[in-house]
Formats: sequence, C-alpha cells, structure tokens
Amino acid sequence: MDEIERGEPRAVAVENALRKARAVRRPGASETIVACDTLVTLDGVIYGKPPDELVAAQTVRALGGRTHQVVSGLAVLIGEEERTAVASTDVTFKALDEDAVAWYVSTGEWRDRSGGYAIQKEGAKLVEAIVGEIENVVGLPLMPLLALCPELSV
Repeated sequence: MDEIERGEPRAVAVENALRKARAVRRPGASETIVACDTLVTLDGVIYGKPPDELVAAQTVRALGGRTHQVVSGLAVLIGEEERTAVASTDVTFKALDEDAVAWYVSTGEWRDRSGGYAIQKEGAKLVEAIVGEIENVVGLPLMPLLALCPELSV
C-alpha cells in the first residue's frame, strides 16, 4: 500500500487511513476495520518519517520553538460502508538549541515516527504545551473514533 505524502494535511491523513483499511478488507466480509494515519504539519508542510539522522535533525529543528499540528485521519470500514474522521492536536515545542537537537536525534526515537519524534518517551522533554487530545499524539484518537463509530463503545 502506497501512502501519499503531499497535499492538504487533513485530506492526506484521511486518504492514507482509508488506503490502510481498504488494503486489509476482505470482499464480502462483515468485519469492522479501524485504521489510522497520523502526520505532523507545520505551516502547511507535512513532516513525515525522517529517513535518516540528517532529516530527523532538520525536522526537530524546524519544530523547535513553534506550534505544529498532529493530524490523524481515521477510517472505519463496516462491510462496504466507509466512515472517516479527522483529529488535530496542537503541540508546542520548547526552543531547542543544537545540543538539544543532537541529543534527541541520538536517542533514535525519531525512527519510523511522523514528525521525527515520540512524545510518550524522551520526546516529552521537547514539549512545552499540548492543546487537544493527547491520545491523538501518542496513538489513536479515542474521542473522534467513538464519535465516528459509537457501536465500538462498551
């Protein structure tokens, strides 16, 4: 499954979530499939998963001292029905000097992470403030998921 990386961030996140869900759908099955795609965006630029330390450092540096958005596209497939939603959380990073950027990149947490960081571990030390649902940043945005698919609620 190919993910798209360019375009309006909210639309990109939803399209990628739909692609993930559709990739595992079995024709004729009545199962419920939940998929999510999360990305980081700043000033309309999508920061994906850095391929190497150089890009990881550039990404963390770009986010330093700024407020960016963590955007998650949700897709729920129930049989042939498709439901989608978007969640967005504002994350403000502290101002970061080169030592802080180098330290964080050296942790390796940036690997396979949109925006080059993981807030649930050492990356929490980069953060000054969060406005919105923390679950959107660390994993799966629960409130939008339950609003989208109330039958999942127990």
